[in-house]
Amino acid sequence: MHVTAPQTGIAPASETRRYSPIAELRRYTLHPGRRDGLIAVFDAYFLEGQESCGMKIIGQFRDMDDPDAFVWLRGFDDMHARRAALTAFYDGPVWGVHRNTANATMIDSDDVLLLHPAEEADGFMLPAERPGRNANHQSPAIFQAVTYKLALAAEAGFLAFYGETLWPVLQAAGEDRIGLFASEHGENTFPRLPVRLGENVVVVFSRFDNAAAHADFTSALAGNSAWLSAKEQLSHYLVAPPVIARLAPTARSLLR
Repeated sequence: MHVTAPQTGIAPASETRRYSPIAELRRYTLHPGRRDGLIAVFDAYFLEGQESCGMKIIGQFRDMDDPDAFVWLRGFDDMHARRAALTAFYDGPVWGVHRNTANATMIDSDDVLLLHPAEEADGFMLPAERPGRNANHQSPAIFQAVTYKLALAAEAGFLAFYGETLWPVLQAAGEDRIGLFASEHGENTFPRLPVRLGENVVVVFSRFDNAAAHADFTSALAGNSAWLSAKEQLSHYLVAPPVIARLAPTARSLLR
């Protein structure tokens, strides 16, 4: 079921394209104090380096509630394109030069969800261009990623429930949703990089202008009778509580 929502808050429609039919949501656990070092390497070398191999780097973020977590998204046209793009990058010169520096910052890089838009219109709308290599302006925007871990596939009732019951309450409280994704159960076409298999998830991405706007949204839900009722119904679809991440974009993130 398609859930209509405005794709606002990033750039005028004339300056955007919609991405991506296949997306990876990647969460890295880093050694203490190493996040900014990884971001420096990532933003300097791994954006154009990966995109020149045929993928789109959608966004990269600091987790505001975990100083040792780095979260990022990349997209592909399809699973075959994913294999070709990842092979080109990880066998290529940019990764060869900088992989030891990047890997030295990481404890774990295997927390990866393979996703597709719930429907075509649920993918990201992104600016045509990202900030340049010397960019140092930090967007005040906060991105929220909510991961719903489901007992059944998203299409087995959850998406209908989300659209008819959950989303109207969240939208009324001030949520600006920018992406709605479900598990991609196709074969991992690049097995050198593990992904989380055998899970049913829906991940909802939203944008808030700043931390205060996100706090206002959270406050609007607290004690809201419609929200409390929706949460009670939500629990019937889940195998674990929703995982909520508050994400701050890096200076060169397309999502900003």
